[in-house]
Amino acid sequence: MPHNNTQDTLVGLFVAAGIASLFFLALQVSNLSSFTKGETYQITASFENSGGLKVKSPVSAAGVKIGRVSSIVFNPKTYRSVVTMEIDAKYKTLPDDSSVSVYTAGLLGEQYISLGEGASDSYLHNGSEIEFTNSALILEKAITQYLLKSADEKKDSDDKKNSPKK
Repeated sequence: MPHNNTQDTLVGLFVAAGIASLFFLALQVSNLSSFTKGETYQITASFENSGGLKVKSPVSAAGVKIGRVSSIVFNPKTYRSVVTMEIDAKYKTLPDDSSVSVYTAGLLGEQYISLGEGASDSYLHNGSEIEFTNSALILEKAITQYLLKSADEKKDSDDKKNSPKK
């Protein structure tokens, strides 16, 4: 079978498309797909445990992405994690009594912040701190609590069986 330039060109285009697809997929997975940065304002929240939350993790409200996490630092005085978020300026009407929670998205366990609705007539602004926070659910901690509770219940039932009857 003769070798021609058309086949070489098609193979080259196929390989280039594959590399471009892998690059796009890598950007999506690493949350670097949005290079544009418009007007934002910063708010902070303090968590007992921020779990696997990372810088550039999404911040959402009612399932809509409204910003990103810009920094996560440890406060040595309160022993809490302080998370700074950059919120798009077009979302200026978030009540200042809103709550924030750390949730897990998908099977891979990517964590994000979700803002819960508030009822205040005043709004969050640059430098606001959210008071109402719910820390990340740590799976290992939940499993340990379940196992300890089960062991205590089993011990109590065994004690009742073995106690002398009157």
